[in-house]
Amino acid sequence: MAVASIAHYDWPEDWPDLLPSLMKCITDQTNMNAVHGALRCFALVSADLDDNMVPKLVPVLFPCLHTIVSSPQIYEKPLRMKALSIVYACTSMLGAMSGVYKTETSAMMSPMLQSWINQFSSILEHPVQSEDPDDWSIRMEVIKCLNQFLQNFPSLMESQFGVFMGPLWQTFVSSLGVYTRSSIEGIEDPYDGRYDSDGAEQSLESFIIQLFEFLLTILGIPKFVKVVGNNVKELVYYTIAFMQTTEQQVNAWSVDANQFVADEDDNTYSCRASGALLLEEVISSCGTQGIHAIIDSAKTRFRESQQEKASGASGWWRMREATLFALASVSEQLLEAEAPEITKVSLGDSLEQILSEDMSTGVNEYPFLYARIFSSIAKFSSMVSQGLIEHFLYAAIKALGMDMPPPVKVGACRALSQLLPDTNKEILRPHFLDIFSSLTDLLKHASDETMHLVLETLQEAVKAGPDLVVSIEPVLSPIILNMWASNVADPFVSIDALEVLEAIKNAPGCIHPVVSRVLPYIGPILNNPQQQPEGLVAASLDLGTMLLKSAPTDIVKAVYEVSFDPVVRIVLQSDDHSEMQNATQCLAALISVGKEELLGWGGDTAFAMRSLLDVASRLLDPDLESSGALFVGSYILQLILHLPSQMAQHIRDLVAALLRRMQSCKLSGLRSSLLVIFARLVHMSAPHAEHFIELLVSIPAEGHPNSFAYLMVEWTKLQGEIQGAYQIKVTTTALALLLSTKHAELGKLNVQGYLIQSTAGITTRSKAKTAPDQWTMMPLPAKILALLADALIEIQEQVLVGGDEDSDWEEVQEADVETDEALILSSCAIPRGRPSHDYLDAMAKAFDEDQDDGDDDDLLSGADPLNEINLVNYLVDFLKKFSHSEGAIFSHLLQSLTKSQHDAIQMVLKQ
Repeated sequence: MAVASIAHYDWPEDWPDLLPSLMKCITDQTNMNAVHGALRCFALVSADLDDNMVPKLVPVLFPCLHTIVSSPQIYEKPLRMKALSIVYACTSMLGAMSGVYKTETSAMMSPMLQSWINQFSSILEHPVQSEDPDDWSIRMEVIKCLNQFLQNFPSLMESQFGVFMGPLWQTFVSSLGVYTRSSIEGIEDPYDGRYDSDGAEQSLESFIIQLFEFLLTILGIPKFVKVVGNNVKELVYYTIAFMQTTEQQVNAWSVDANQFVADEDDNTYSCRASGALLLEEVISSCGTQGIHAIIDSAKTRFRESQQEKASGASGWWRMREATLFALASVSEQLLEAEAPEITKVSLGDSLEQILSEDMSTGVNEYPFLYARIFSSIAKFSSMVSQGLIEHFLYAAIKALGMDMPPPVKVGACRALSQLLPDTNKEILRPHFLDIFSSLTDLLKHASDETMHLVLETLQEAVKAGPDLVVSIEPVLSPIILNMWASNVADPFVSIDALEVLEAIKNAPGCIHPVVSRVLPYIGPILNNPQQQPEGLVAASLDLGTMLLKSAPTDIVKAVYEVSFDPVVRIVLQSDDHSEMQNATQCLAALISVGKEELLGWGGDTAFAMRSLLDVASRLLDPDLESSGALFVGSYILQLILHLPSQMAQHIRDLVAALLRRMQSCKLSGLRSSLLVIFARLVHMSAPHAEHFIELLVSIPAEGHPNSFAYLMVEWTKLQGEIQGAYQIKVTTTALALLLSTKHAELGKLNVQGYLIQSTAGITTRSKAKTAPDQWTMMPLPAKILALLADALIEIQEQVLVGGDEDSDWEEVQEADVETDEALILSSCAIPRGRPSHDYLDAMAKAFDEDQDDGDDDDLLSGADPLNEINLVNYLVDFLKKFSHSEGAIFSHLLQSLTKSQHDAIQMVLKQ
């Protein structure tokens, strides 16, 4: 560590003797301690190598490392593994360099490649050894090196593929037997949790996961998929076996349902998760051939489990469960694939057979199999008979109310949460009360992950039977409200409980009783915030905001009477950022639904308006930490949208405060939201947007000629970071409005243009300090037109469905692409000639689908007529009018655009 730390700063310039000294130690076969120490130093140093040092080091070091790796009679496995880890680190750096120095790095690696591949193959060709973590670990290092070789030098590796693929397959197949005995059956030691002296994991599972990652890499490279494709069925067949539940998982999940839910939801670091990823890649890379491989392998594994069951083998259920898990893990791809109908029929028949056969399986004997059946029926409901779905739906309802193993109840909840939305409500009507009763009873015993699942299921049950909720609301609401209050410190559970309460509130006849329960509860909390447990005030503000969604006037007024004054006080006095954020959102929601009438509800219109302005003043205070003011943008948006006459006299002061806040803030999300306000003010000044420009020009800004200059410098930098359909519409169209003014101030400004691509290799930390990113400068009008073109390019990208963007994987690496935009355009396949109305409609639809604002943004932006803008149509109309009325200016501005931006604009002008 000491040597490596000094080398980080002094090598090679101030310590030229380090490399010769370490090389001397490495080659000293009489002193293994010296070899070991030198390798440790190189391993630490190699993590910090840059593109200047690696070319000098690799030609000298790699032959010495090869001698160590290829001499098992002299060097023990730990030393050989350390040598391989250095090969891996250096090859990773060469890969990073290959983008700029492709010819040089290939020339460096080419002479050494054959000998390394031969050595890797000799290690992999022997069967994997049981209970030998050193054997697993050296293979893992070999596979990591092969992965880097393949990713970074695919062309060089093409001729070597046949050399190592046989030995790799031998390792893959033989490791299954070891994994089955060690991990699945638990009769040998899998060495879980074992680490070497450097902290690297040496367990069998970590080795298998690395193996899967390498197979993923192979499948991700088109030229190698063709080779693997001949054996894809065998690959899937063995992969399913690796996806069986291990003995350790069975033991852990049997005693801890939370762990079972967490592992299922999170796709944790495991062979099951890695196997699922590999199957996804099989379908992505091999298409219909991959789908057939998965279906056929699943059938084979199912038949084998039938034979095991008939022979009385106790573990027969594991392969059955793994088969269902494998199919379910790729369910979306199987359902969406453009496969022949006969293939989908075959899959449906297979699922029907598997699920039907296990209908009578003992639930208590095989809880994990039954849990998998429940979750699988939900994923494949469109491919199996209605009768089978109803059978398992009733079984799930029954399982919830009986004394069943926890995994079965988890599976039942999963089935119900996914099946309830699409199930015939008349069929369920007699069972709804049983469902609610069982789920509320489960809540009493649930914790952590299981609580999240039960609440999710309960929410779907409320939505599925809304007309029945009013009869159980007096029982259900207090339970959920209490659960919410008890778990405010856990945001996941409290949010789930809040969503259940919202679903109950939205059920017919429930809003008034829910509000009558909630308001007396949150009123005292908001009035005495200092005396509350941490998180309760912020959560109560969230609850109050939820009540306002889609609420009638009497409800809004009731919420106002309880919350307005205390919420204002919280914003003005609290130092808790969560409280300030949620209070800001609550006030924004109140203004959004209460509008101008809200000012008179307290009896003193002037005081109410003063309170709202005081809130704006605190949130825009440049000395306030940015996090506390995160939602000031949505709050001020409501002020100017719904109280325009009251705000008109304060616009100049508001603009000045917005500018000061923007100059002091570092959070990009807050800066973007402030830009939306400026953009909205541009729209409010239309058709005389030049007046708003003049207002900004009249306000000074430190370090800039005026506030307009400062704002446009920042706006043009941040426009690409703005998110949300509403926000993008408002800001993009406001830029168009500013450009259309042709105001003299526009022509005076130069702003940040395009990133100047460095050709000096990879960027290390030292280079980044001495040579930060360089940008061109361009006139503001040209930059605005470029941003409008970028908006079109982004929407055009969203239209593309099923384009083969990765087919030229290597060619893209090799191409000399001038700009990112050119690369985007090459993959976009924009229609040649005149685009149709259908294409423009598709662009508009793609934009709306891609920008998912969520309920809160819908509440706050829904009342703004700008939300109804069709951005594609707006840009097309604007560009046509601007190019027609200002032909000379327009042609001049086009010259500053990249080819892709120019083409995007020309495409819509042809329409």
